[in-house]
Parts: sequence; C-alpha cells; structure tokens
Amino acid sequence: MASPIRPGSQGTYASPTATSPTTEYPFPSVPQRQHGGPRGALRRGSTSSSIASTLETASLNNATITETSQNAISTLLQHPIIHTGLRTGTVPSNSGYKAPTPRDIPPVALTNIPHIEAKAFHPYLSQVGSLYEAFQRAKNEGEGETSLFHRDKKDTKNEEWEAILSKRLQRPGHSRTSSMSSTTSIQVEPSQPKRRQSGQRWQAVTPLSTIPAVYSEEDFHLENPRTFDIVSENAEIVRDPSGTPSGRKSLATNAILQEKLSWYMDTVEVHLINSISTASKSFFSALGSLRELHNEAADSVDRIQRLRKELARLDKEMAIDGLKVVNLKQRRDNVRQLAQAIMQLEDIVKSVQTCDDMVEQGEIDEALDRLDDVEALMAGKESRSPNTDQQSRYQRRDLRRIKALEGAFDDLSQLRQRAGRGYEARFHNSLLSDIRRHVQQTETSMTLQRWGVAYTRPKPGQRRAPSAFPGYMNIGSELRDELEAEMRGLSRARYTTPAATSFRAIVLREMKSMIRKQLPSSNDDDNVSTVSASTMGGRNMSQQEKSSILARNLRALDAQDWYQMLATIYTNISEGLRRLSVQVKILLDITSNLPEHMIKSPPRTPDPASIDRVMSPPTGRARATSSVQAEMQQVLDLSSLLGEGVDLAQAQITKVVRVRSQQNSELPLPDFLRYFTLNRLFADECEAISGRSGTGLKSVLDTQIKDFVARFADSQKHEVIKVMDADKWDARDFGERENEILTRVMEGSTNDALRWIESTMIWQVSTNGAEASNGAATNGTAAAGTKVRSAVVDEQKYILPESAIAMLRSMETFQHLAAGIPSMSTEVATSLLESLKLFNSRSSQLILGAGATRSAGLKNITTKHLALSSQGLSFIVALIPYVREFFRRHLPSSTSSQVMNEFDKVKRLFQEHQHGIHEKLVDIMSGRASMHVKAMKNIDWEEAAKNTAVHVSPYMETLTKETATLQKVLAKHLPEPVVAGIMMPVFASYREQWTNAYRDVTIKSLKAKERLLADASFFNLRISKIDGSGDLGEHIVKVVENKPVVSTAAASSPPPPPTPQSTGPSEIPATAEDGEQKPASAQQNGEKKAESTEKQEDTMT
Repeated sequence: MASPIRPGSQGTYASPTATSPTTEYPFPSVPQRQHGGPRGALRRGSTSSSIASTLETASLNNATITETSQNAISTLLQHPIIHTGLRTGTVPSNSGYKAPTPRDIPPVALTNIPHIEAKAFHPYLSQVGSLYEAFQRAKNEGEGETSLFHRDKKDTKNEEWEAILSKRLQRPGHSRTSSMSSTTSIQVEPSQPKRRQSGQRWQAVTPLSTIPAVYSEEDFHLENPRTFDIVSENAEIVRDPSGTPSGRKSLATNAILQEKLSWYMDTVEVHLINSISTASKSFFSALGSLRELHNEAADSVDRIQRLRKELARLDKEMAIDGLKVVNLKQRRDNVRQLAQAIMQLEDIVKSVQTCDDMVEQGEIDEALDRLDDVEALMAGKESRSPNTDQQSRYQRRDLRRIKALEGAFDDLSQLRQRAGRGYEARFHNSLLSDIRRHVQQTETSMTLQRWGVAYTRPKPGQRRAPSAFPGYMNIGSELRDELEAEMRGLSRARYTTPAATSFRAIVLREMKSMIRKQLPSSNDDDNVSTVSASTMGGRNMSQQEKSSILARNLRALDAQDWYQMLATIYTNISEGLRRLSVQVKILLDITSNLPEHMIKSPPRTPDPASIDRVMSPPTGRARATSSVQAEMQQVLDLSSLLGEGVDLAQAQITKVVRVRSQQNSELPLPDFLRYFTLNRLFADECEAISGRSGTGLKSVLDTQIKDFVARFADSQKHEVIKVMDADKWDARDFGERENEILTRVMEGSTNDALRWIESTMIWQVSTNGAEASNGAATNGTAAAGTKVRSAVVDEQKYILPESAIAMLRSMETFQHLAAGIPSMSTEVATSLLESLKLFNSRSSQLILGAGATRSAGLKNITTKHLALSSQGLSFIVALIPYVREFFRRHLPSSTSSQVMNEFDKVKRLFQEHQHGIHEKLVDIMSGRASMHVKAMKNIDWEEAAKNTAVHVSPYMETLTKETATLQKVLAKHLPEPVVAGIMMPVFASYREQWTNAYRDVTIKSLKAKERLLADASFFNLRISKIDGSGDLGEHIVKVVENKPVVSTAAASSPPPPPTPQSTGPSEIPATAEDGEQKPASAQQNGEKKAESTEKQEDTMT
C-alpha cells in the first residue's frame, strides 16, 4: 500500500494505483460525476489520495490550496482536464464537448453582507469558551495516550470528512444500478512511486473514502450480476475458448483487483482498531462514574427516610393539636356569623310581610320606603332611616345570593308592581280628571273663536278677533305638584313605563267616550210600544240593532241640533288633545328632572361598586339620561300619541257623518256653509295637532259637498222655473231687500260681500235670521204700495217681473256658495251657467212661445209682457259681467278662461233673445197696420163722406191708439234707446204701408177726398206726438193731398159745405186747445185712462 505523495510539478494527488489504465476505480471519471448519485456523493475522486490527505499535505507544506466545487463558475469555465485533475492520457475522449461561455451562465445576485462588530460575539464566546477548553483538554489527552495512531488537528479533519463521505455513500439514493453505471467507466491511473515529504512525521491512516460506495449500499448483494461486475471491475471469470479478444482481463490473472480488495479490507480493519482504542478509555471511565452515582443515591435515600420519620413525630406532637384549636375558633366565629345572618334574614322576612300589609291598606308611600329598606338590608347596606336595634344586634351582610331569598326577589317585585298599580290609578285619575275638567269648562264658542283666529285670513270688511292666551296651556301648580309626586312614586315602584303605556290606551278610550257622550241614544225605548217590548222578552239588543237605532236617530236630527252636536264633539276632541299635549310635555319635563337614583333600580348581583352607586344619595338634581327616561319618551311620543288620537277620533266621526250624507246634502245653504266651515276648521285643527291630514274624513266631506252642490243647483233651477211658471209678468216692486241682493252681486266683482263672509264665521253670533225677517217685511210693505220701484244697474233703471227678481236671488245664492266653498267654484260656476241658460230658454217658451197662457193663465201675450221680458233679459245681461268677474277671482287659473268664455256665450244668448222680442213687437205692429190698411181699403169713401156724424174712421182711431199705447208701454218699461230702436222700424213700416195704401185708393169726388184727408190729418195729429215718428204724419197728409180725383163731374160741381168730419184739420187745434185748458181733469182721469189702455192692449196680439 503506497502512501500518497505530492508531485512538485502538478496540482493533483495520487494514491496507490495499478499501472493498468483501465482500472481507475474508485477514482471516478467525468461520466461518473455527471450521472452519479445525489448531491451528497463525492464531489470528485482524486487519483492520488483522499480529500483529507490533500488537506493534510497542504497544511504541512504551508501552501494554500483552494478546492472549488464542481458547480462553481470558475470550474465550469475550465476544460474538463483542468477542473477534474485528471491527466491528459486518462481523460475519456468526448468529441462533442463544448465548454460553456459566460453568457450561458445566469448572473448571480450578490448579497450584501452586513458588517458586524467584534464585540457582538463576546457573549457567545464567553459562553462556549469553557466548553471549548474542556473539549481541547480531552482531545490532547486522547492524542497523548495513542502512540500508534497519533493524530493532530489534520487527522481530526480527515475523520470528519470520512464520516461525512461514509454517510453520503450509505444514503438510499445510491442504487446499485447507478453505482454499476458509474463504475463501468472507472479508470485507475498507473501507480507512480512517490517520495514522502521530509516534513511528514507519521504515516496517515488511509481514509474510508477510498473504498467504493458500492460496498456501503444497503442492498449490496454479491450474487447480483451487476454488483459483481462492479466489484470485479468487469473481469472475465473464464476466458472465452474462441479466443476472440474482448478487452476484459481474466479474473484469475487480475492481481491488481485482488490487491485492491485486500487493501480495502486492511483499511476497514485499521479504522476499526482505531475506533475501539479511542472509545475504550471513555467507556470504562463512564462505567466507574455510574458506580459512584449509585452509591451516592443509596446514601441520599437513607437520609430522606430518617428525615420523614422525624417530621412525622413533630406533626403528631405539636402541629395537629394546634390545628384543632384553630379550627374550633373558626367554627365558633362561623356560628356567630350564621346567627347574625339568620337574624338579618328574620328581619327581611318580617319587613316583606309588613310591606305587604301596607300595600293592602293603601299606604303606598310608606310601603315603598319600607321596600327600599328591605332591599338595602338584603344588600347589606345601611338604611336611609336606620334602626338602632337592628344595628346593635348584628352586622349587615349581602344575602342576595343565598337560596332562602331566591323567592324574596319575586315577592318584592310583586309588591312594587302592586304599589306601582296604585300610583298608576292615581296617575291616570289625575290626568283624565284634568282633561275632563278642562273640556267641560271650555265653551264651544271659545274653541271656535280660537280656530277662526288661527286658520282663517282676514278678508276685506272682516275684522280679525284678538288672539288670547289659550286655556289649554294654563296648568296650575297644584296639578304639576300632584303629577310630580305620582311620577316619583312610579319611578320608585319602577312602574313608569307600564303606567305610561296604559295611559296611552286610556286616553284613546277617552277620545271615543267624548264622541259617544254627544251622540243621541242608541236605545229606542220611546218609540217601542209595550206590546213590542213584551214581544222582545226583555232581551238585550245586539250591536247591529243599536247601530241601526243610532243611525235612525242621527238622521232624525234637525239642522241646528246636528250642527250643535258636531260642534260640541269637535271642540271637545280639540281641547282634549291640546290639553293632552301639554300634559305629555309636563310629564317628560318631570321625568327629566327626577334624580337618577330614583329611576334606576339596584342590580341583583352583589357588585360593591354598583351597590354603592345605587344606594348612595345623589349629589345634585342633574337631569337623568337613563334607559327608563328614554322608554318614557318613546311610550309617550307626542306626535305618535296625538296622531293615534286624531286618527281614532276622525274614524269615529267619519262613521257618524256618513250616516247623514243625504240629510247633509239637503241642508239649506247657510246651514251647509256652517257645517262645511266647522268640518274644515276641525280638519285644520287635527292637522295642526298631529300633522296628519285625515284623508278618510276629508273624502267623505268632499263627496257630501259635491252632492250638495249638485242638489243645490237642481233646487235653484226648480225654484226659478216654479216662479217663472207662476209669474203673471207684471211689474214688481224692487224693494230694499232686492237692492241689497243686487248690491252684493255687483260688489262681488271686486270683493266678497260681508254677509257671505259672516255666514262662514261660525265663531260669531249669527244675525242672519233677523236680517232676513226685516228684509221680508220691508219688501212686503213696498209691494203693497202703489208705486213700483225699479232696479238700477250702471245708472240704468229696470222694471222687472218676478221671474227676473227670482233669477237675481239665484245668482246671488250661487255667488254666496262659491264664496263659502272656494274649492267648488268651478262646479258652482257651471251650475250657474246652466241655470242662466234654463232661464233664457224658459222665458222664451213662456213669452215668445205663449207658454204663459197655459202656465200662468194669461189670456194672451201683450206688449207689456214682451217689454217686461225684454227688460228682464237686459237686467241679466247687465249683471253677467259682474258675476263673471266674481268667478274670475275664485276660479283657478287652469279653468278660469274656459268659464269666462261660457259666460260670454250665455250673454250673447240673452242678447239674441232680447233682439227676438224686439222683432216680435215690430212684427205685431206691422201686422196691425196691415189689418187696418185692409179695413181702409174696404171703406166706400163716397158713402163715408155723406155720414157727417163720424169725423174720423174707426181704423184710424184704432191705429193711432194702438201706436200710442205701444209707445207708452215701451217707454214705461224700456229705456229710451230701446224704445227708439223698436218704434223706428214700426214707423218705417207705417210709412211704407200707408203710402202705398193711400195711393191705391180711388177717389171719385172732392168730398171723398176731404173725408180721406180728415183721416190723414188725424193720423198726423196723433203720430206727431210720439217720439221718433219724424215727418211720418206730414208725409201721409201730403200723399193724400196730392191724390187726384177720378170723377170729372164731381170736379165741376161746387164743393159741399164743410162738416166736422171734413174739417179735421180745423178740429185738431180745438182738441189740442181743450187738452191744454183742462190739464187737471186729465191728471185726475190718468188712472182711468191707464186702465183703459191696459184693456186695449189685450187686443194687440
């Protein structure tokens, strides 16, 4: 076995090797390094020696040799010959090898190594210093005793490397397959004699790393052919007789292989001897130490036994007797404390019984004081009213955890509830009594006046009543003190929230009771006969029967009783809710001012801190913000409570109002306006109290208002038609009452009449009845007089029939309704337009259609009737602009223009009707003139001239009389422009008809012409007195004068003597003179002439 030497010219180390180039095992070649085992295998196999030998030799020669890893960048960049350390002749040829370039190697990110000061290692060095010194001493002692196998630090390093390599060779990752594949290419360098360095003191032990790894594998089996080939280095056991050279040596002649196997066994034997010699001293040394420890342990056990015996003796003689004395003292103290606790428990039980008796007797305040003392006694605290005897008998303890008092808490809670219910009864009685007293003391008129001031705006002519301090806000100090005392009691009884909750329900029941008290009785005992009562058998009526009776009684109420009942209900509910709101505010204020210790209840757990907080007296009257106060505010939520009260009241009232829907629609206008105003003010009051509009009640009222407007319009139409049908079409006196109505209608164009406004001011004393009676009396007196007064509109006088006056009243009533209910102005205006159209069409039927002869019993329709009808139409036409402007003020802008156009259309209808009446008058007079023309043509003027007793023909007297009568009637009833507009067409018709008639008459003699001229002169005399006739009479006279005489014989004869008939012109002045000489007689006989004129009008159809 040759030792490794270091050649001076090469950087590799050689171990004992054979001369054969094919037996390089166990020094691996390049392929073995590439396909070998895992990372734990040998980094490289040296051809001369192990790594330990290399390190040792390098250290001996003081040369620095850096062995790089096979994966190092510098190693990879070198040629395989260089970085493997193999000689050029032994390196396997690899023609496809290509050395990697620097680009093929990824860059390595260098880590910054922090600088650490040397003093940071001082604690560690001081800790391991002693251990290292002990280790060094043991190492030196071992090296001194082993002479054969002496090793220094270099040997220690060699052993460490051998252990590491042996572990890696024994890992299961090294399979036989890999070992075999790795050893197939092993080549051993030929052995070269080396000289030992002069500085080497002894021969180093061959490392175990020189032994191939295949011998260290767990699955090493020599019978495995692959393993055998690796061990035998692919030698032939028997050479092939064919003699074909295979390149493999025979196993029998392979002396080098045998030498290697022997060298491997020697190396293992040397290492075993070295290990045994090294471990023998430490083993026997440890065995001696164990024996010494055993002896010391036996001695310690003996000492412990003796010590225990001594302690047992001391316990028996001294400690046990002392403990008995201490236990007896503790027991006596416990018994004393138990006795005190029993006495305290006895006092608790007695106090609870006393509290029960006090609550039964109604002594609620004293009972609550005693309950507080009991709770303090149970908690071990001193009472606020301490008892000297109890304090001297025992010291108080907290007993709330003991089982004996588990039921006491429930008893105390029940007692507090009973006391709280007592306070609750007082609390409810105080609040309800205050509400009832306030409602009874407040008059209905005062509440209505408060509503009127709050919810109405002053209109022109209306005075706003001075606002006074509302009575519901007047809370006396007695009530506040009473409520504060009761709230304190409820707080102490911890019954505030239940009391407030129950009060909420009681208040709602009180609202229903206020309504029920004012309703008529639901019992029908007065109307039920004795037989019916006996038939019913005395059974109680069902709820349905009571409701039916109540509805019948409500419908039977008259307007005044119905209004008074509703006003009382509404004002009572309003005052009750207003008073309730003030009470709730006072209660919340009282609750916020209660001391916190009165509101919060003490906890059940015996927490000393919590007990001190609860039982200690308050330092001041700070406002409490406890949960009980929050619950109180939530239960007595003002908006919610008042909202529920309003909803409940309106729901009940809606049922009552709905029962009288038909009766309400049939109320007179003043009563319905009062009813409407009352409901409107109540709805506004409810909305102001709760913020809720009350849609249920408003919808019922809206329906009733619409029904009333429709029924009112129908009643007005029927009333006007009734008056028109019964009208005799005579002139009626337009008295003071009618003038007042006319004034209100005309003033309505700019502002509402004061009387209309006052009819809705239900909070004022009504005087409408007295005014109506006075007006009726005045009108009757005026109507009974001889003079007929006329209406005046825009300085124009109108003599009106009863129908026009009735229409005036209807128009004023519609305006009154629209002013009282502005929201229904559109419907009222539409109804008024329909009523005007009906008046127009009905008057046309009665006058132009001669319907009055059947409805009113008139013999015929005269010019007076036509004139009065025309005058009535003119009067309505003059009022329509005023009414139109009235509705313009009240109508919404969306519908105003449409309604205004309708008024204009109705006005045109009236004007067309009036024009038709005027044409009717002209036609009548034209017809009369035609009839008289026929009569004139039938006269034999020769014979008429002989009759000297008749100066004027009857047709001419009748014509002039009718014309004069027409002019007189028209002038009496119609204005002058209208009369002129009628008479001018009449005169034009006269001019045409009489001119043609006289020209067509044949005159045979002068006497006949004179007789005809006398009629024309009479016509001229009478017609010229009528305004508007112009030169009609003179024209007719000239026509007659220019008429020729047909007979020649008559022309040669002398004229006849003058007669009264032929000398008409000479008589006209006399007639005129007589009329001037006797004016008094004419004035005295004026009435008779007027009567005769009216009789003559009957003949004009």
